Amino acid sequence: MNHLYYGDNLAVLRESIADETVDLIYLDPPFNSNASYNVLFKGPSGNESAAQIEAFDDTWSWNDTAEEAFGEVLRSGNGAAAEMLRAMRSFLGENDMMAYLAMMAVRLLELHRVLKPTGSLYLHCDPTASHYLKILLDAVFGPKNFKNEIDWKRTSTHSDAKTWSNNADCILFYAKSEKDFIWNTPREPHSAEYIKSKYGRDDNDGLGPYRLDNMTSPSPRPNMMYEWRGFPFPEKGWRYQRETMQRLDDEGRIWYPTTETGEFNTSRRPQLKRYLNEMEGGVMGDIWTDIPPLNSQAKERLGYPTQKPVALLERILSASSNPGDVVLDPFCGCGTTVHAAQKLDRQWIGIDVTHLAIGLIEKRLRDAFPKVEFTTHGVPQDISGARDMANRGRTDKNYYFEFEKWALSLINAQPGNLSKKGADKGIDGNVYFAKTSRAIVSVKAGDNVGVAMIRDLRGVIERERAEIGIFLTLTPPTKPMVAEAAAAGQHHEDGFDPVPRIQIVSVEDALSLRDRAVRLPARRDDTFKKAAREQDTKAQGKLEL
Repeated sequence: MNHLYYGDNLAVLRESIADETVDLIYLDPPFNSNASYNVLFKGPSGNESAAQIEAFDDTWSWNDTAEEAFGEVLRSGNGAAAEMLRAMRSFLGENDMMAYLAMMAVRLLELHRVLKPTGSLYLHCDPTASHYLKILLDAVFGPKNFKNEIDWKRTSTHSDAKTWSNNADCILFYAKSEKDFIWNTPREPHSAEYIKSKYGRDDNDGLGPYRLDNMTSPSPRPNMMYEWRGFPFPEKGWRYQRETMQRLDDEGRIWYPTTETGEFNTSRRPQLKRYLNEMEGGVMGDIWTDIPPLNSQAKERLGYPTQKPVALLERILSASSNPGDVVLDPFCGCGTTVHAAQKLDRQWIGIDVTHLAIGLIEKRLRDAFPKVEFTTHGVPQDISGARDMANRGRTDKNYYFEFEKWALSLINAQPGNLSKKGADKGIDGNVYFAKTSRAIVSVKAGDNVGVAMIRDLRGVIERERAEIGIFLTLTPPTKPMVAEAAAAGQHHEDGFDPVPRIQIVSVEDALSLRDRAVRLPARRDDTFKKAAREQDTKAQGKLEL
């Protein structure tokens, strides 16, 4: 049951996620990050492209949608949430923060609905809105179900004018029930100072350092009053029965005091050897400084500005879910949560509102887990679905831009200017190949394709000094278009067979052939950053998949 949904998470939750079917929810809803949420792509020399492709802006404003969300919370039947949101509006007014809180409140009600009685929710946020979100969560889950406010040190300290350096995020942990929720106590390793002071003994037998522990009983136990290897029994007896004592002795786990001549010193008592590698660390606290953020050189970094380390999600999933449990991330971004869930043998559901993010997650999962199985919902799976998406784009530009992103993903092309804040200059996408060569992609979703479009593309590649042009079309090309493309000649790359300079690729062919529908010499495989392949921890010896 691994599912990836493209769409508004509120609609997906209501239409596709049943009551009490999810064991753990993690969400990192965007607000006030001072950045568009982009995926960075590699440019022709392998570096990150200067052009960041806009996925969505985390800009919130009070509008009809926010007003509708506010009304839905008031009509939800959850009196506490309704009154809390009403009070917030009275205090904040109709501004960006209030719009964000209204949008979050209606979603938190749905997330509470789909969570099992034994489930938990972790909401990741920064200090800008964490205090408001905590009040909303108290209203939705109940104050008694608040468990922790975790502080994660996400970056090193830096210079801020007249403030303490803001270098931590807040993670709010709530359970659906006060006591009966999944919990696997997380522990942290002993500190070097603790090990040095407590585990100073080592017999150099390969078992490692150990400390000594008392073997006497805390209360009188008549059946434990026996002599052991010449040592008289303690006043209250030994802690272990004779059979257990013999086993510990056979395993070499008993330390015996000796005299200078090496004989047992029966005036003292034997003690138990407790080895460091068998002792659990202390219970982990709610201030996490041991998981560093992803720097520019991190192997798992995909270029998503708000990408979180897999280790952070592994810690949360390990503590609040078990293998086979269902994990949900309704703002899944670049897919760190579903990556961690797949790695830890959990089932997962991911939702995101941009096709660009969905495409990135699909590629990330298949790179990291070549045998992964999941179903993607909401994106075209066949030519009929492609036409439906294109038709919706005729009345809604957002759908048209999403169609372009989806079509480009079929041939593994880097989007060009999908924010549409300026003219695209005839460049919808790029594919880089060989060392510095470039193919420009033009995407057409309309019915009226003609030979003039091929001439336009030819002009674009000449203007841009690109080597190849790719005309990616939903409608089959006409014979004059094919002839015009052929007249453009071929591109020759040293050491490779020549390929057509203008190539017409139908969306239908791209659906079945993917990037093989395009003929390129020495195609590079780093147009998108590649996730490192994970090891199969179930296989003997952890063989790589």
